[in-house]
Amino acid sequence: MLKSMKLEDFTVFHNVEFNFGKQLNIVVGENGAGKSHVLKAAYAAIAVNAARTNGDPEPPGKSQMQSALAEKFRSVFRPDGLGRLVRRQKGRKKCNLEFVFDETALNLSFTFSTLAKTEVTLKQTPKQRIEKLPVFLPTRELLAIYPGFVSLYETTHLSFEETWRDTCILLGAPLARGPREARIKELLVPLEAAMDGSVELDKSGRFYLNLNSGGNMEMHLVAEGMRKLAMVARLVATGSLLDKGYLFWDEPEANLNPKIIKTIARTILQIAASGIQVFVATHSLFLLRELHVLQKREFSSFDTRCFGLHIAGDGAVTVQQGNTMDDIGEITALDEDLQQSERYIDTEMGVPVPTTTEASQEDV
Repeated sequence: MLKSMKLEDFTVFHNVEFNFGKQLNIVVGENGAGKSHVLKAAYAAIAVNAARTNGDPEPPGKSQMQSALAEKFRSVFRPDGLGRLVRRQKGRKKCNLEFVFDETALNLSFTFSTLAKTEVTLKQTPKQRIEKLPVFLPTRELLAIYPGFVSLYETTHLSFEETWRDTCILLGAPLARGPREARIKELLVPLEAAMDGSVELDKSGRFYLNLNSGGNMEMHLVAEGMRKLAMVARLVATGSLLDKGYLFWDEPEANLNPKIIKTIARTILQIAASGIQVFVATHSLFLLRELHVLQKREFSSFDTRCFGLHIAGDGAVTVQQGNTMDDIGEITALDEDLQQSERYIDTEMGVPVPTTTEASQEDV
């Protein structure tokens, strides 16, 4: 379990600390507040020290770790240079990142300056490997681009974030077998019901949806929302999202209708219940409400943490955090959803709605 992460002068953050929950962590904020940066920073640090990264059970040495961290952060964030990830201020500055786990032997901290290009300076080096590769799900699905993507990424210069390549490798892993199959089937049932089929990877390296009604459909022809469900189903079937590990999901609600978002919310909680520490970045009020309802009814024992990102006057982002959404302060994107609901109800009931000018005067 990742217990906490400190970011000092990293991208949009001046000096913040995230204290994570064991099972579910929800990051909410405006566009530009750094939601994705929170997920990517934690993901990159974990991925570098994951056991299967180089097939070596022992953690890398200091020099190797420093180079690997620099390369991973550059590949995940895609800046022109590593130093561009330091918060923009006048003069030469440096940032500090610290990651604390429930097993202290995994703890990691490092720093780099605005002049850094290919290496960071380690302040604390992990003494053992993380057992399992983390999973990062971007806002778009990856099954349609999967054929040949990994080999193309590794042999040519592509501008895609390395999270895409990492996830495609996991999507191509063989299906899990053995004692885990019963739990996998339990997680797959609602996903396959929503998709009306199951996911298959053929010998040519293309994904298909095997329809319950018979026959199959090329994944390129399946609706994008269903392809996102299919991507999760495949990662469950391979064991990547089972037992131990980490899931980072950036805007799960993107391109999904409310009915599918309900399925996604339940899947997120079921994955967390299976032993995966889940990190979600969102500004969907519908998804947040669905997660809240399900936790109240079925997952009340969950260790959940919520984080609200707020842009301060100087442009730096601060964080408010707690066990519920009531603890993270006002998020404008969420408030707009609520206000629209109120305006809609008032309109349907014939209640006069103030004009923009009148509303502005009321605000004053």
